[in-house]
Amino acid sequence: MDLRSALDKASLFPNLELLAQQVVEGFISGIHKSPFHGFSAEFAEHKIYNRGESTKHIDWKLFAKTDKLYTKRYEEETNLRCHMILDNSASMYYPEIETPTLHNLNKIGFGVLAIAAIMNVLKRQRDAVGLSVFSDTYNFYSTEKGSERHHQMLLSKLGEISLDTKPAKQTDIYNYLHLIAEKIKRRSLIFLFTDMFQTTMDDDKIFEALRHLKYNKHEVVLFHLLDADKELHFDFGNSPRRFLDVETGEHIDLFSDNVKAGYEKAIKTYFETLKMKCAQYKIKYVEVDVRGDFSKVLNTFMVERQKFL
Repeated sequence: MDLRSALDKASLFPNLELLAQQVVEGFISGIHKSPFHGFSAEFAEHKIYNRGESTKHIDWKLFAKTDKLYTKRYEEETNLRCHMILDNSASMYYPEIETPTLHNLNKIGFGVLAIAAIMNVLKRQRDAVGLSVFSDTYNFYSTEKGSERHHQMLLSKLGEISLDTKPAKQTDIYNYLHLIAEKIKRRSLIFLFTDMFQTTMDDDKIFEALRHLKYNKHEVVLFHLLDADKELHFDFGNSPRRFLDVETGEHIDLFSDNVKAGYEKAIKTYFETLKMKCAQYKIKYVEVDVRGDFSKVLNTFMVERQKFL
């Protein structure tokens, strides 16, 4: 068995760093430009245009107001600042998987491995990465840094999460997304990994919290994680089952086919509203079936992102 085949079947942790590297090598191979290159150029100030200079950066809107030519000066930051946000509530541990691998992931496993893979790309560029983890509390926060020691510390934390057998029951997306948004002061690229399931707030409040992430001109990408067969199509057959809410502990006994049509209609409406809100707030929405091909999902996103830079 070669190394790649062995890694494909390896448990998520303690092989997290190697699995992330395998995914990234598959994407980087043959591609010159990074999917995150160029984000860090920030506007600094105006200066008077001098005859003979390039007209590329002339501010034509300012010219229309003042009848004078000014050019925009940009300040190149050494590092891109990127902040990862991971929902660590009980519903993210669905479906239950005893030994997660690259080809057998639940929602939390997908989130952990995706963060590790993106961190691998950013590490190659010496970029700064931070991490927030929340459930019913703000479990973990680390500001953006680019050192190897910091990278290994974040990998260690992600590894701990992948081994968690008693996740918090509830999740407080609303309050903690607001709190995280307040913490990230400088313009950053923000990745949010969540299933967007919650019981304590209405949908409008959750959408309001998503919008808050956009302040300070942050770029935001939402990876919406779900098990499509079960959570989107409610495919449980027609035998009697007990359905348990892992966050509230409530349960109901029923034949799934009796409610399948109504469930699919309600969940479709919610997803369409979420996508519409993301488009309205200029948040990149990525719908993820965690039972699909992990490498294909992540690589498709990165290639698509690269085309629009």
